[in-house]
Amino acid sequence: MLLIYTHKITPRFSYTMKQLFTRILGLEVSFTTTVEDFIKHAGPKITYTKQPLQNEFFIRSNDLLFEQGINDFSVAIGDWEGVPCFFSAGDRSKIPYDIFAASFYLLSRYEEYLPHVKDMFHRFPPTESLAYRNNFLHLPIVDIWAYRLLELLRKRFPDMKAREATYGHTSIIDVTTSHAFANRGFVRGTAGLLLDLGRFNFRRVIDRFSVWFKLRKDPFDNFSALIALHKVHQVPSMFFFQFASYSTYDKNVSPNNNHFRYLIKSVADYSKVALAASYSSFRDIALLKEEKKRLSNVINRPVSDSRLRYNRVDIPQTYRNLVEAEFTDDYTMGYTHEIGFRAGTCTPFYFYDIPLEVQQPLKVHPFAVHDYALQYIHTEAEILEAIDRVYQQVQLVQGEFLTIFSNELLGGNQKIDWMQLYGKVIKRYHV
Repeated sequence: MLLIYTHKITPRFSYTMKQLFTRILGLEVSFTTTVEDFIKHAGPKITYTKQPLQNEFFIRSNDLLFEQGINDFSVAIGDWEGVPCFFSAGDRSKIPYDIFAASFYLLSRYEEYLPHVKDMFHRFPPTESLAYRNNFLHLPIVDIWAYRLLELLRKRFPDMKAREATYGHTSIIDVTTSHAFANRGFVRGTAGLLLDLGRFNFRRVIDRFSVWFKLRKDPFDNFSALIALHKVHQVPSMFFFQFASYSTYDKNVSPNNNHFRYLIKSVADYSKVALAASYSSFRDIALLKEEKKRLSNVINRPVSDSRLRYNRVDIPQTYRNLVEAEFTDDYTMGYTHEIGFRAGTCTPFYFYDIPLEVQQPLKVHPFAVHDYALQYIHTEAEILEAIDRVYQQVQLVQGEFLTIFSNELLGGNQKIDWMQLYGKVIKRYHV
């Protein structure tokens, strides 16, 4: 067991150490503020404070893990043998940066509490992030720092044992529009037809009638093909269904439609089904709970996993709402239009609520690749190359590689055959 001596054990300190050592590196860790206990300990140990006690493995601490609340301060990015890092620790420290404070800064989304301009959907823009501005958004930087530290610790303590992590890929399918034309009701179907005619979109009119008269399958109804693909390559998958009433931004099939309910039940027989929370439920806890309950009643099992419409996360209120609605896991941590790691990690972590100074009982699963970000890339080869760069980084630290694709994009008429590309992604990155 690794023992860490510090001058004060705070919730931030405990949270960060358990994430890096236990969840990322698989090391048992304990803490002490008693010098005598630290000196007597025969196993591997670290001093994390302002001054070393003896000639032990010493990392000079920044004040961040011992403060409370939010303080607006400047962050200077340095270089740790080719890897970006911040919070310089000085010459006496065994590593040149306080990676614990830096990790907390990223994992807690500290910067999202600071003043910033939100986008049109009230989201924190990637361009405001430290990682984007300093060109390390594509790196699971927290995991990289942790493994670098492990390498140094093993040199000092050769007998130190850690649980070996394993790489995993989970494919997430977003279903906020299950059908393009089918099952949408007479009024919405007629309105859609008139809109297509008004725009002279005759190709879409033909497609609409073809689906209505069962001459072809609805283009968005690719669920059987997706399930078969996941089964062939043994890829863990999750389908997030929006199960909400119609609104300006929520335009899925009605949750009262029996065909839609049957579809969800049939998918749940082969894959995990979870809730894609509606745009309307973003600040409405009662509605969020109602959507969760409705979906649970359809699949006859508890719903504990969530994704937010348009990846809207307003720190900390969004996660507090999910906790109150009794979700245990969330898959919204990432950027819609940028590839990379919003929280600097590819390892699931618990949300730390800074204003309350407490770890919330909600596990956050960060995703790295969203299909909307890929639409800005021109060719299939370039798309696969962009995904591959992130995949290689995740594999190096044996992390969790989450990709998000929507049935809507996979069934759309575009220059790139997205379904074919998705098949290549599934084949390429499965365990």
